[in-house]
Amino acid sequence: MTYRRGTAVPDSDDRMTWLLVDGENIDATLGSSILNRRPQPDERPRWDRLVTFAERTWHQAARGMFFLNASAGIPLPFVQALKAMDYVVVPLSGSQDEKIVDIAIQRTLRALADRDADLILVSHDGDFLPEVAALIDPSRRVGVAAFSEFRNAGYNTLAGLERFDLEYDARVFDAPLPRLRIIPIEEFDPAVFLDL
Repeated sequence: MTYRRGTAVPDSDDRMTWLLVDGENIDATLGSSILNRRPQPDERPRWDRLVTFAERTWHQAARGMFFLNASAGIPLPFVQALKAMDYVVVPLSGSQDEKIVDIAIQRTLRALADRDADLILVSHDGDFLPEVAALIDPSRRVGVAAFSEFRNAGYNTLAGLERFDLEYDARVFDAPLPRLRIIPIEEFDPAVFLDL
């Protein structure tokens, strides 16, 4: 075992988990559906925690790819921060009628079919369902991480797909978000509500 980010992970010769982050999709959902405003810097996800979560959950090295629509320019401070966290940053450009981030993620998902690697897609978008479904087989772990209540319902129909919540499972936020969560009965603790 080697240690990376304080977590025991297998040596680099072993299998890898790729995290494909649809940053635009996560940011839009956070701002328009959860906060109802543009997120403040301290309300944004801590992307390094997502990599650590993947390593700890699947007990292997993980690497993030962060896809950005850079048609209007590169957000340099954000890109530098991602690169410092060892993310592969993919700045894209294209015409306004093209969903360039979606196209790039779809191509990357198809390319992963020929690689001996696992995958966690970080998006709510149902546009990736065919590619994600095609990757699910007994030799590969495939997951999707998102805000569960906003994740496309099609992901719930894919047998063999692991589903993670960015806040509750991956814990990528510093403070609780104003979300209304459906609570599995085995997790219900009335004290949480009585103390509100």
